[in-house]
Order: sequence, then C-alpha cells, then structure tokens
Amino acid sequence: MLKQTPLFDLHGELGARMTPFAGYEMPVQYPAGILAEHLHTRAQASLFDVSHMGQLALRGDRRVAALEALVPADIQGLARGAMRYTVLTNQSGGILDDLIVTNVGDYLFLVVNASRKAQDMAHLEASLEAGLGTDCGLTELADRALLALQGPMAARVLGRFIPEIAHMGFMTAAPFEFNGVRLAVTRSGYTGEDGFEISIPSADADGFARLLLAQDEVAPAGLGARDSLRLEAGLCLYGHDMDDSTTPVEAGLAWTIARRRRDEGGFPGADIILAQLRDGVARRRVGFLPKGKAPAREHTIVTNNDGAPIGEITSGGFGPSVGGPVAMGYIDSSYSDVDTPVQLMVRGVPRPARVCKMPAIAHNYFKA
Repeated sequence: MLKQTPLFDLHGELGARMTPFAGYEMPVQYPAGILAEHLHTRAQASLFDVSHMGQLALRGDRRVAALEALVPADIQGLARGAMRYTVLTNQSGGILDDLIVTNVGDYLFLVVNASRKAQDMAHLEASLEAGLGTDCGLTELADRALLALQGPMAARVLGRFIPEIAHMGFMTAAPFEFNGVRLAVTRSGYTGEDGFEISIPSADADGFARLLLAQDEVAPAGLGARDSLRLEAGLCLYGHDMDDSTTPVEAGLAWTIARRRRDEGGFPGADIILAQLRDGVARRRVGFLPKGKAPAREHTIVTNNDGAPIGEITSGGFGPSVGGPVAMGYIDSSYSDVDTPVQLMVRGVPRPARVCKMPAIAHNYFKA
C-alpha cells in the first residue's frame, strides 16, 4: 500500500493530481498546471510537500567519525547550524545516495531521498554495527513532516511569522517556535531559488501549510514543477543523473570532496575517486542545449557529428524559464567542452545540440 503524507487531505482539497512516488501518494501537479507552478516559483513563492523524504538523526559521541567513514565530506569542520551536501559512496566509488547533513549541535540531522530511505538506513546501521560508531544511534524522525517554501518571495512570506529567518544565509539551519510549535528551519532547497525547508511535527503540518498558502505570494506546487525547476538549476536526481555506478567526479560533484578528505581518504572508494581527481575520467556529466523545440528525454542517445554514440541523456525536458528544451547527461570527456556540437537521437531522428554550461539559469541563493 502507498503511504500518505500528513498533507494528503489538503492535496485533495486543492485538486491535486496524485501519483505513486517512492512508495507515497504524492501530488504531481495542481489545477494551474506544471508550467504555471514552475513560473510562479521563479517569480514569487511555492509550497512543496516533501514529507516523503527521509529525516534521520545520528547521535553519539563518535557520530562525526562514523559519518565521515561513509561520505567524502568534511563533517568535522561543520559548524553548529551549518549544512553540507554530500554523497554516500560504495567501495567502487559509486554513489549510493546524495543527502544533506546539518550539525544541529547534539546530533547530526540527515535528509535522504525517499526512494533510498530504507536502503540508506540499513547501510548506516550496518556500518555502525560493524564498529564505525559503536556508541552511535540512528533514528528516523517519522513523526515529522517536511515543507519546502521556494522562490524569491519565500523569505518575505516566512518572515511574517518567524522574523529571525531574515538573517539566515544559504545552507544554514536554526530552531524556532511558532504558536507553541517547534520548527527546524533550513535555508535550502531543490529549485535553484532562495527558499526554506521546514521540519515540523506531523500533527501541525496541515495548519502551518494552510497558513503559508493563505499568503498572496504563495501557491501549491507538485513533483512536476519540482523536477523542471531542478533540471534548469542543473541539480542531480538520484537514480537518473547518478547511481551506484557513477562516481562523484563523473557526476560533476568533485566539489563535495573536502580538501582534508582528499589528503586523508578514509571513505569508501577513496582510492578510485582520488585517482580520478588526479588522472581525470572517461565520461562526465554535462548540460545540453538542444536546438529547436523537441525535448530530449532520459535515455536519448548522444552522438558526435559522424553519428557515433558518445553519451546518453539522463534528464531532459522543457525548461519553462529558458523557453525551450534543456537536458543533462553523460558524455565522453573528449566531447565535454562547452559549445561542442553534438546530435541527440530524438525518436530516431538526429537533432542538433551543443554542450552547455550548467545551470541553465543562474542560481538565486541568498548569501547573508
């Protein structure tokens, strides 16, 4: 049976079209449609239900060392209230999942992908049991919902109820209380826009969501707009743009590997990943800008101008803010320079495109 988030009834009232996603019934779009939701997020603010994501707490005196044994990030240098994007790697250097780590103070708060929640918990728990953190404990915060308020008006809206959020910088976190409800707020998101993710007790999520939606600037948005927004922003989707056969270097995520960790290693697949940093990779993730209006979807083959296959699209579609198709995928490194001409085999027809910089639109993150 599909699970339901605490906002399931609200989605019904708002006329959402629901779809199965990662074991949950989730809103893919509302009556306004994906295009309108996307553009509203870029112009004002949209509220997304992301309660399907995994919210985990890693506690214990050796929690930092335990997590650093599984990811290439510098968790030791993560200040209280700071966040870090990182990846879980396997012994081949492949990515098991990407996640956000926040130093709450007395524990590490992890947000993992819904589709990998059970696997990530099993992986973390097995590693702890193997002695990587014998005094550590992992807990799923299953009694909490997660709301994402995204867009250039997000701070104005949330600031009406929690004025202190105005001082938060991108990728920072802080606890707040509103009408007796304890909230954990991060200035982060998955759209390329300024915004916040709000972890809230499940019992209070519906009321707080309605309060935000009552603001003139805010409209509901579903998975469809979330996907087109992150595609324009050049953000990876696990299981599409990266997986356990893709290394962080190939995926264009070498920036997630901290300098200290490059010097010390000590994470799964370190030898392979560090060798790739030194010697390069045979393929890499790049952006594509197709000519014309036909979008290149996932699994579209990329060829050179002689028709020889050199790569594959992993995410692609129409970019409402760009006004045309956008895509990303993997390509032979010798063709990865910006403006390199390529062909995309769309429904068996070669269509011209060029390698482009990512993101397709500039990020609008807030710097304190």
